[in-house]
Amino acid sequence: MDYIDTILEKMKEWARRLLEALLGPEGQPEPEPIPIPVHDRRSR
Repeated sequence: MDYIDTILEKMKEWARRLLEALLGPEGQPEPEPIPIPVHDRRSR
């Protein structure tokens, strides 16, 4: 019986990871890109 319970717990964990990978983590907004300053060559 313990073997079956272990397998069921592993399958539940795999299913949770799969759903998280497909749908993304809940409650976390997508990060906004950070602007990177670009120096113009004409200004030198």
